[in-house]
Amino acid sequence: MSKMSGKPSQRRSAGGTARKPRTTTGRGSAGRRATGTPGPGAARKPRTTPGRGSAGKAAGSAGKAVGSAEIGASGPESAGADRRRAAPAQRRTTGPSGRRAAAPPAAAAEPMRLNKYIANSGLCARREADELIKSGYITVNGVKVTDMGVKVKLTDNVEYKGKKITPEKKVYILLNKPKGYVTTVKDPHATDTVLDLVRDATGERIYPVGRLDKSTTGVLLLTNDGDLAGRLTHPKYQVRKVYHVFADKEITRHDMEKIVEGVELEDGTVSADAISYPDPDDHTQVGLEIHSGQNRVVRRIFEKLGYSVRKLDRVSFAGLTKKNLQRGTWRFLSAKEVSMLKRGIYK
Repeated sequence: MSKMSGKPSQRRSAGGTARKPRTTTGRGSAGRRATGTPGPGAARKPRTTPGRGSAGKAAGSAGKAVGSAEIGASGPESAGADRRRAAPAQRRTTGPSGRRAAAPPAAAAEPMRLNKYIANSGLCARREADELIKSGYITVNGVKVTDMGVKVKLTDNVEYKGKKITPEKKVYILLNKPKGYVTTVKDPHATDTVLDLVRDATGERIYPVGRLDKSTTGVLLLTNDGDLAGRLTHPKYQVRKVYHVFADKEITRHDMEKIVEGVELEDGTVSADAISYPDPDDHTQVGLEIHSGQNRVVRRIFEKLGYSVRKLDRVSFAGLTKKNLQRGTWRFLSAKEVSMLKRGIYK
């Protein structure tokens, strides 16, 4: 297949991939990208823009991510796994005598900032908690608090609009969303929501991180960790998503380059980071890597260019894929996956 034509500033690979050059900016240790691979099917992004001679060697194009993340997505799950996978066992620590060592004093006993306490309750993200405090909706031990710097203990009585809130056990669930389910927690017009699919997973109140429209399938994270949910949906953290797009007609290389350069929508210009054909013989399909979290952004990009999206599947979100997870089923995130999300390693 011939290389795509376009501006010299764009990176192109021999597989029909248009890719936007990017450099790594200093974002602190929390936002530092890892050089390893977070899991199967994750698309990998070069940290700096190499010369054109190495463009064809760049590992993990959007199309490759689509292909690898699809493996096992519709087939039977691996042996020993079931629909409700148990959380990884906690590691035991032992003392010199071989007996289990005493647990260290709980960090939760120490005072914490009020906005963190609220976020840990699953009520909302930390930045939204600041607004609740500022607006006077929060009371501590019966006293209205508007100072966002206040610290509280677990023994304090914290209430939101007169209802007590307490930090919850953190739950992180990855769902392979099927078509026909909405991602809103409450929708009077919807008969099926994604919460119906995870009803038996936990007794904690969880909610979706971001949205997938009713017709879109694929990776969806649900949690009660408001602080993490806020980071994963905030534009400044550049959380990476990869979609498998099925259009009503062949998508031209010219339009693929337009998508990388930027498409003007009613709410601003949006561009993809990479786009390629996952199947060299079928140009009605593309793998698309994008950071934007705007509503229905992928569908709107293609509609703007005269295409109709027949099917849209999200194969990767913040490095999480649906590999070995059948449509409509879910699993708990591993401790390693949770740690990577909290450290900001969105590969």
